[in-house]
Amino acid sequence: MTDSSQKGQVYRRIGVRPIINAAGTVTKLGGSRTRPEALAAMAEAATTMVDVDELNARAGEVIARVTGAEAGFVCNGAASGLILQAAAVIAGKDPAKAQRLPDSTGMKNEIVIQTMHRFPYDQAYRSAGAKLVNVGAARRCAPWELEAAIGEKTAAVAYLFSPLIGRTGLSLPEVAEIAHARGVPVIVDGASMTPPRANLRRYIEMGADMVTISGGKGIRGPQGSGLLFGRRDLIEAAAANASPNQFLGRGMKVSKEEVIGFVTALEIFVEEDEEAEMNGFRAVSQRIVDALIEMPGLEASVEHDEHDYLVPSVLLKLGRSWNGPSKSELMEALEVGDPPVFLQGTFLPDEQIVVDPFNVAADEVEPLIRRMREELLRKPG
Repeated sequence: MTDSSQKGQVYRRIGVRPIINAAGTVTKLGGSRTRPEALAAMAEAATTMVDVDELNARAGEVIARVTGAEAGFVCNGAASGLILQAAAVIAGKDPAKAQRLPDSTGMKNEIVIQTMHRFPYDQAYRSAGAKLVNVGAARRCAPWELEAAIGEKTAAVAYLFSPLIGRTGLSLPEVAEIAHARGVPVIVDGASMTPPRANLRRYIEMGADMVTISGGKGIRGPQGSGLLFGRRDLIEAAAANASPNQFLGRGMKVSKEEVIGFVTALEIFVEEDEEAEMNGFRAVSQRIVDALIEMPGLEASVEHDEHDYLVPSVLLKLGRSWNGPSKSELMEALEVGDPPVFLQGTFLPDEQIVVDPFNVAADEVEPLIRRMREELLRKPG
């Protein structure tokens, strides 16, 4: 085990500050801690040359076995999975069409999406030449609205699973029933939805035709990895548009080392004791709550559910009687202090902050609590 005083030296030597990441598996903050077994497998894989097409095919078989899908593919993170999803439903395996992307003129290029599922990363669909067609309002979508939006130019219907999004629209089974009745596939973005491990199979069982999930978040594979899985013809089309082929996905290369590292991480992930893992996160979260709960005006609780809090996390609410720093003042002060601490505040109401324990190492819990108490007790101004 590396001495805590030496941790992060490889970053410090070039002037980068190691941080305490209590914001979750956020790409901007490094994703997650890659499994040691995955790193060892990557080091071994780096010394041997292989046929990458064969490697991709065998790795895809592992993904298919784990997910229960017909086929799988290792992509360059979930965002590249979205690009490959769009390329697959627009160009298919036709090299002439694939070569033209993102110019999708004359092709079926519309991807229908519920308005409440629009999010910054759906630019990935558009980068492959897709035209997004919104249906429904901010908080609801009726079946007839989706039915009316599907036409001769529709390539797919997209569906988003993500914490803290609206869930009052059409469900995935409802969307799949409507789309499939019209011969249209359903593509799902579940980038950050593991754990729970059940989600690796749930979306296909609910009717999805192709799903992308990050490999560098809950699975703890290489940060630049992800998995695509679903119908065989669609996965084959995604692979045809991906590296090592010289089409749109060429720049989203997954190295041979990353493929092996990801497969190693995935196989370990699905065999782990999820209940024990959640109990560990719950214990850390409760420890943080116990250290903060007596502060006047501050509400602190441990939250865990299948939608918004995928691991037991701390929800902080700055109540009406709170007279300490504001949410923005608190988060800014934590981020510039020593050590820098990052919490999750995005997509939450102004008075709410989440402390996610997923990336908080055992030796970081006390420094995290100390820094939070320091800044919470600091008087505004």
